[in-house]
Formats: sequence, structure tokens, C-alpha cells
Amino acid sequence: MAWTWRCAGSDGQVLDLGEINTETFPSRGDAETWLGENWQDLAEAGASHVTLVQDDDTVVYTMSLAAE
Repeated sequence: MAWTWRCAGSDGQVLDLGEINTETFPSRGDAETWLGENWQDLAEAGASHVTLVQDDDTVVYTMSLAAE
């Protein structure tokens, strides 16, 4: 299995953030750990929410990057 993050702006359009979000992870836990360490960089680059995607575009969940 491969896990990736899809980043989108506040208008819902998927963003190409270059090297910031091009990693593929071998497990969901690895992907979630990476997000925990990098969410602020994603938000600063213009992402307002992220979607965890498994394998061939199976959406697992979407979450906001807005600080509480």
C-alpha cells in the first residue's frame, strides 16, 4: 500500500506544492507522523486542508490545517 497527502486551498482546488507534499509513505502511521511534523509548512504554502489518499485515489479522510 502507498499513502499520500493531497493538499487543497480554501477554494477546494488541489495545490501543487512541489517537494513539500510529494512523498509517498509505506503506512498510514508514517503518513500521519509526517503530517504532524509538516502541517505548518503546508499551511504557510497555502494549503487550508489535506486529504489522506490510499493507493489509487481511495480517500481515507480530509482535515483542516487551521489552527484551533
